[in-house]
Amino acid sequence: MALKREYENEICPVARTLEVVGERWTLLIIRDAFYGVVRFSDFRTHLDLPPAVLTERLRLLVEHEIMATSTGASGRDEYSLTRKGEQLWPVVWAMMHWGNEYYVTKELRRPIVHHRCGGELTPLGNCGRCGTVPGPRDLEVHPRASKSAGAD
Repeated sequence: MALKREYENEICPVARTLEVVGERWTLLIIRDAFYGVVRFSDFRTHLDLPPAVLTERLRLLVEHEIMATSTGASGRDEYSLTRKGEQLWPVVWAMMHWGNEYYVTKELRRPIVHHRCGGELTPLGNCGRCGTVPGPRDLEVHPRASKSAGAD
């Protein structure tokens, strides 16, 4: 029996948020959208998840206006974060920082850089060089360092 997605007995904004973004894979889809992934096939390749699961998660994200669809130059559907979706950046950054602190070795961390000045984000999400708190559109995600040549 599948677990219910709703927390009916909880009167709490965290519970309401988890009802939308708390299912397995959903935050990873949002993370990949911040990295610039836009096509269904690319989400599927990057995340290696079943098409039915990806379809359901994307449907939910579009339904809740966290992502929107449009037709790309290739004629294929593309997904992008809406303003509402972009407001999840601090959540994603906080989780990335926490995971880096406790579970990811330094050489495998992916630097997030402020586009305007080239400074890396600090743990608080501000630019280590100029001090501003850049929005997600002002950031560059660099490939993580790798022990093997040519790997991302």
